[in-house]
Amino acid sequence: MSGLAVHTLFDVLAWIAAGAAALWLTRVRKIAFPAATTDLPYLAALILGAGTGAVLFGTLNMIVSGVPAVARSVEGAIAGAILAVELYKQGIGLHLRTGARFALPLAIGVAVGRIGCHLAGLEDFTHGTPTALPWAHDFGDGIPRHPVQLYESAAMALFAIVYVVNVMNRDAAWIDRGFYLAVGFYGAQRFVWEFLKPYGTILGPFTVFHLLSAALVVWAVYMLSTAKKPGDANDRAVAEI
Repeated sequence: MSGLAVHTLFDVLAWIAAGAAALWLTRVRKIAFPAATTDLPYLAALILGAGTGAVLFGTLNMIVSGVPAVARSVEGAIAGAILAVELYKQGIGLHLRTGARFALPLAIGVAVGRIGCHLAGLEDFTHGTPTALPWAHDFGDGIPRHPVQLYESAAMALFAIVYVVNVMNRDAAWIDRGFYLAVGFYGAQRFVWEFLKPYGTILGPFTVFHLLSAALVVWAVYMLSTAKKPGDANDRAVAEI
């Protein structure tokens, strides 16, 4: 199977896993997330923003790295989706915070998807820089490299475990603000792994994704600091049946 086919397969698996995680929390565990909208325009904004951000930042990174080609980026998709949804809500005057139920799907989706990036090999251009560490991986060119995709997968899987434990304990802070925690954690761990990737820099030692990661962390911190108290009755929905 080609690298592209493997990547596509795991993209599909990531979406399935993310959807299953969301259904498990709401339908099986009956977690009551803050009130949210899932109408068609909202979903359209989310999907359009994610697709645009994925291609925009993925391609920009390739150009900066001296490999001009169209590419996609999961971090670009996250940032694009957030921006598009926030603009949509501003446009219709919606002041509810609508991301809470996406925390676990985000973590699970990235954890699964990054395994596909690793299995896709050099063709995927998500591999790490050369290293002599014992767990280095040779993608077929004789050069042992950091398996940064697996670093990211493990980090997000760890977040998912911590998130589930807290949510199962009905910790209102994690239920209400989990998406901001997920985005902030994602941005922080991604910022670290970027130093182990062969991407071109855009500002000093920083790559496109260093800057995007920092922006996501800043956004998450801002949203956390301005969030209402956990469990505010005006922001919560009854458990879904």
